[in-house]
Amino acid sequence: MSLNFAKASQPSIPVIVLEDAQSEDWASTQSERVQNWVRSSSFSGAIGQWLMVPSDSGLPKCVLMGYGTPALRRRGRFALAAAVGKLPAGCYHLQQGVPDADLDEQTLGWLLAGYSFTKYCKSTKINVALIAPAGIDAARIEAIAAGEVLTRDLVNTPAADMGPDNLEVVCRDLAARFLAQILVISGADLLVQNLPMIHAVGRAADQAPRLIDLHWGQRGPKLTLVGKGVCFDTGGLNLKPGNSMGLMKKDMGGAANVLGLAQMIMALNLPLRLRVLIPAVENAVSSQSFRPQDILTSRKGLTVEINNTDAEGRLVLADALALGDEDSPDLMISMATLTGAARVAVGVDLAPFYTDNETFAQVLAASAAQVADPVWRMPFWDPYEPLIEPGIADLDNAPSGGFAGSITAALFLRRFVDQATDYAHFDIYSWQRTAAPGRTKGGVGQGPRALLEALPRLLKL
Repeated sequence: MSLNFAKASQPSIPVIVLEDAQSEDWASTQSERVQNWVRSSSFSGAIGQWLMVPSDSGLPKCVLMGYGTPALRRRGRFALAAAVGKLPAGCYHLQQGVPDADLDEQTLGWLLAGYSFTKYCKSTKINVALIAPAGIDAARIEAIAAGEVLTRDLVNTPAADMGPDNLEVVCRDLAARFLAQILVISGADLLVQNLPMIHAVGRAADQAPRLIDLHWGQRGPKLTLVGKGVCFDTGGLNLKPGNSMGLMKKDMGGAANVLGLAQMIMALNLPLRLRVLIPAVENAVSSQSFRPQDILTSRKGLTVEINNTDAEGRLVLADALALGDEDSPDLMISMATLTGAARVAVGVDLAPFYTDNETFAQVLAASAAQVADPVWRMPFWDPYEPLIEPGIADLDNAPSGGFAGSITAALFLRRFVDQATDYAHFDIYSWQRTAAPGRTKGGVGQGPRALLEALPRLLKL
């Protein structure tokens, strides 16, 4: 199924979108035959409902789709997508019923309803195409959908086929498509180039650890995206139990999300200088594994006591952040599937973020609401700084006590950013546990659409 809009010249079936309890009013304006058809169908306008209305010849006259109530729509997103997968194959166009303010969200949801992960099995989805309605930026919505697909595919691919080697190939392909520059530092060269914590975390794996560094754009403000690329996380010598290891193919979800956002930015040719930094590693177990109570020296010179080898994501991010910070970007953003504490705090549906900039927080929150990409601000709480100071080293990678785990991780990362004008960190989940409208079970983007919407105001593009 295509995740692009159909050509406007293509024959299509009109879609009438009706809110809950509007079907009677609409039917009253139709012929007696249509009135009887609607009443006998029990169509009420609930989200997920649809009804094909036949013409006198028996061919489709239009299709009714339920839009629920404002209260129910606030409890989810992509309301129309709830019925898209149930429609017969064909081409459709929205004739009436979707407010202009909702068109972007609902048409994006329609496209995303066509997503399926087909690397290992064929898709069973039929083609339910949509003609882009007047008044939307169709190319932008298609670019957003394509970026989301990239993120989902990366997260969904198991580690056997998405290790550091494979992630590098994806980055090189992306760079080639958009004429970006790319540099990769791998293996022992990480030590030569002063990226010691990336090397320490990934040195036990068969595939060498590496730092992927992509540059695109020649003008405008500097935006640096840093994504956690831990392609599989065993926990290292602090080995995870099996039930905690089950989803660790998605531990590179931070990298997947920044790559999806980067693709959107480049496809839309935003006037900025983009840098993408991805520390790509596997946290494996071998005689070369870094150990509890080891003390590592970071690129920034700060020493880090290792009190849990399963808190490895912040280590690789720290070196990448320090490198990115040296370039004094206008805005630096890190994204990572970092802590279970974030899931306890806000669940799996919200993307928590950290910033010291009030304007950034306000703009991002407003943008997130506009594009149905929910986020929630968490605090860089300075009184917790002593929790990440162990005494024997500058920093502790896993403070004891079990409290404020997401906050202390964010504070740890902030220590490696001094020169960027603004810095924000996202502690995301990047996984849809059960299928929902526009979102299949599996990998999902969290935050990129909100950030894309916010960037023009944040960077004055």
